[in-house]
Amino acid sequence: MADSAERIAELESRLAFQDDLLRTLNDTVASQQQELATLQKHVRDLALLLRELRDAATAPGGGMPQDETPPHY
Repeated sequence: MADSAERIAELESRLAFQDDLLRTLNDTVASQQQELATLQKHVRDLALLLRELRDAATAPGGGMPQDETPPHY
């Protein structure tokens, strides 16, 4: 009977450890998902800004700064 009680105690201990580990992993995944969503938004914002800059540079009268003649010439 003592052997069964020890086995049950060991199983309960492992279960408690696994529950704690599962909670920790779940928190980590949730945090990474939130960070991923934030990074995706930043990438979309940067892509939009890049598109706007490209459109402004290719618009009539617009030009890239490296194409301009310096003022001392």
